[in-house]
Amino acid sequence: MIGNKITKQNNWLNDYSKNVYSQEGEDGIIEKILEILPDKNSWSVEFGAWDGMHLSNTYNLIKNKGYSAVLIEGCKKKFRILQKNFEGNGKIIPINAFVGFEDKNGLDSILKTTKIPVYFDVLSIDIDGNDYHIWDAFKHYRPKIVIIEYNPTIANQVEFINPKDMSVMYGSSILSIDKLARQKDYMLIANTRLNAIFVDKKYFDLFEIENNSVNAIRTEQLDVSYIFNGYDGTVFVRGCGKMHWHHIPYKASRLQQVPKLLRDYPGNYGLIKKVIAKLYRYLRK
Repeated sequence: MIGNKITKQNNWLNDYSKNVYSQEGEDGIIEKILEILPDKNSWSVEFGAWDGMHLSNTYNLIKNKGYSAVLIEGCKKKFRILQKNFEGNGKIIPINAFVGFEDKNGLDSILKTTKIPVYFDVLSIDIDGNDYHIWDAFKHYRPKIVIIEYNPTIANQVEFINPKDMSVMYGSSILSIDKLARQKDYMLIANTRLNAIFVDKKYFDLFEIENNSVNAIRTEQLDVSYIFNGYDGTVFVRGCGKMHWHHIPYKASRLQQVPKLLRDYPGNYGLIKKVIAKLYRYLRK
């Protein structure tokens, strides 16, 4: 509270996290955002949609809110299940395609084959890698809300963009995605453990968020590991300490860069150690 004014936490929307079908609380946050937004038309888009239900950010809207949707899935086996799940539902447009970032396979080209309005409500992007580039290439349509996956192992202050290559699956940092969003006139308003949630800039003031920087919105970094070194060159690992998807711990013993002989503050080296250290650095190059 400042004076008589009650101020909200900048990431107050995260308090509405709830899973109906989503993975990390996205359903509840999306519901709250839609309560606030005007001019809704009850249209959504999701890809890769899997079977249209599994860990979906839009199925709650489809099943419980009467939403129409374009559901895009590249895997033929998953797509057949998706078709079966929505058989007879005239509000669903299932499309078997891999979304890319070229004109021929970009999301703009795919959506132009449908009747979805330009200013639809919700877009969910989750392809485990080139999410950044697909959104960057998306120009014609203007969703009110964009939910996009980021790599949760990357700290808030790090800029990292997945190479523009569909065969590479690194993921991009939330900071880099936020910078792209601002270029596209979208504003960060919430995040979950895996997804950043943006709203069209023209609606941003409705959410009464004073500071929507990445640090203000993403206040927990549960999957980030930190590597640092002591004055003597010993490497330490703290934070999460393991690979998020492979569940393999980082072993500090395997990350050591300086041999035990040289693990001392370099200012304490005698002549012999200085020569050895110089030779070691040369060989490491």
